Amino acid sequence: MVFPTFVLMNDTRKRVEVCFTPGEYTYFKGEFEIVVVIDVLRATSAICAAFENGVASIIPVPTIEEAQAYKDQGYLAGAERKGQIVEGFDFGNSPFSYMKEEFKGKEIVLTTTNGTKSLDVAKDADIVVVGSFLNLHALVHWLEEKDLNILCLCSGWQDKFNLEDTICAGAICDYLVSTGKFTSVEDSSIAAKYLYLSAKDNYMGYLKSSSHRRRLKNLNLNEDIKYCLTPNQTDVIPILKNGKLVIA
Repeated sequence: MVFPTFVLMNDTRKRVEVCFTPGEYTYFKGEFEIVVVIDVLRATSAICAAFENGVASIIPVPTIEEAQAYKDQGYLAGAERKGQIVEGFDFGNSPFSYMKEEFKGKEIVLTTTNGTKSLDVAKDADIVVVGSFLNLHALVHWLEEKDLNILCLCSGWQDKFNLEDTICAGAICDYLVSTGKFTSVEDSSIAAKYLYLSAKDNYMGYLKSSSHRRRLKNLNLNEDIKYCLTPNQTDVIPILKNGKLVIA
């Protein structure tokens, strides 16, 4: 028996998919109007925390040299590599770094190991926004209203797959698909969704043995981990406009 294919051909739902690493972005580039950049531990969480605490804008740059050039011009500039603050800079990508009075109303510059690289990779997309567990609820509802094709770009760790970014991307996919307005067809998206469903009741426990959580724990950054894995602490949605992140 031959089944008709018109249902698939006439499917008007938008797509929401997951790209595991920036290195794989080229395979998805150009297919999606919105790219959600995710770096749960810790860049995109720190960015959300910064805006929640009154930062005016953030200039993300991929290299330490670019950050230093801004610093030399008098900007507040932060740099992180391999979980630690780069020598010569006053702050890195800990969310708690941005909860100081001196940051309120300021434009700051940031470079990190993974997150700012992903923002640079995705910068030519029509719309680039920042996602994390911290702004998850607000973000998925904002994305639902946009009704455009969405790619969740996981920053990973030095172009390698990681669990925490993938789980966050899976949470976004799971919600959007549940609305009936979106569909996922890539195996990466299906895998991310099921990882999220396995982890959603206990992110800390599920990620206990993950490589980056162990890396940060060894640097005595457990409080950062707890903060970054606690959902829905802010409604801010940072969006990239003319090379700067601002609140959407």
